[in-house]
Amino acid sequence: MNPRFSSCAALVAISCLTSGGCGSSSEPSDSEGPPSASGLKLETMSTDFSEPVFLTFAPGDATRLFVVEKDGLIRILQNGAILPAPFLDLTAITTKNNEQGLLGLAFAPDYQTSGRFYVSYTTDGTTPGGKSVIARYRVSTDPNIADAASDTTILEADQPYINHNGGMIVFGPDGFLYVGFGDGGNAGDPQGFGQKRNDLLGSLLRIDVSGAGYTIPPDNPFVGTGGVRGELWNYGLRNPWRFSFDRRTADLYIADVGQADREEVDVQSPSGGGENYGWNTMEGSECYPPGSSCDKGGLTLPNLEYGHGTACSITGGYVYRGTALPDIVGTYFYSDYCAGFLRSFKWRGGTITEQHSWPGAQPPGNVTSFGEDMEGELYILTMQGGVYKLVAEP
Repeated sequence: MNPRFSSCAALVAISCLTSGGCGSSSEPSDSEGPPSASGLKLETMSTDFSEPVFLTFAPGDATRLFVVEKDGLIRILQNGAILPAPFLDLTAITTKNNEQGLLGLAFAPDYQTSGRFYVSYTTDGTTPGGKSVIARYRVSTDPNIADAASDTTILEADQPYINHNGGMIVFGPDGFLYVGFGDGGNAGDPQGFGQKRNDLLGSLLRIDVSGAGYTIPPDNPFVGTGGVRGELWNYGLRNPWRFSFDRRTADLYIADVGQADREEVDVQSPSGGGENYGWNTMEGSECYPPGSSCDKGGLTLPNLEYGHGTACSITGGYVYRGTALPDIVGTYFYSDYCAGFLRSFKWRGGTITEQHSWPGAQPPGNVTSFGEDMEGELYILTMQGGVYKLVAEP
């Protein structure tokens, strides 16, 4: 067991609160969740990674998968084998306490010509939790090796504590980079970052990184609003541990980790941003702290939520848009670090439909992330080092 992670019923969750009673709720457990469906299983791609936390592909490249390891390495999986040399080694500058580490990777849409890609990691700083960094790198003349000397820091955010760093970065359909930060950590958001708009924490950001640094898109929802950071796309998030865009509809799916009672998924059809997802006024659809009253006016309530029990920390995934599994096209998948289930639903007409559990494809370990390849096929990663592909059951 890795002591850098907080314990939750003898499990250590990447995005679970260090103190908050993980799994202690009397809410329904995963056994009382959506109906089960058969027809999917997992194909083992590798079990030799070290704490993998993300997987993605480079635009235009269907031959390689890039796997992010929490300790600071990006490795390449090609033809079923891990290449011996890492694509990028940031172990010397990445902090690794609790939920810290190398947490995100995003290739620029024009990567084939620009060679640019972006990483999200934590490092030492002047605050107790260090700082989160978004940095740009370029590939070297060797397509399997990045130019480690090409780093340019794009954005930094001070972290008051060592958990709830978020860390997901992804280019949206609009070509802008979306950055996810948690509320800064500890229990219950003691500094109120979820509802602060003059800070970057507890929010998704939307920035333009096409130039030397970054600029704020002029149509961001809070541009020109006094006392509000223009980078903010939405706010009121506790720890968005993986968010993604449906590559066909551009719907945004945000899996936000709860405190001690509720895990949630927020689905946002293409909008102008500005949504307030409620934390820490609310946890899921309930007022926070539990038993209190609150004003829900102006808050965007979750589209899907589930209680604890064996569950503790949601891991968000993707809408399947591959071709190998035509029966599940348009289906969004998610999991939970402690409960280990694989569940799904479809988003139709602004409503959650066709909820399913997939016991035949339950990952053998603690799910840290999902990933997708260029063709839209889906992968599941576990803290124990596994990378698995979602395939049809014979």
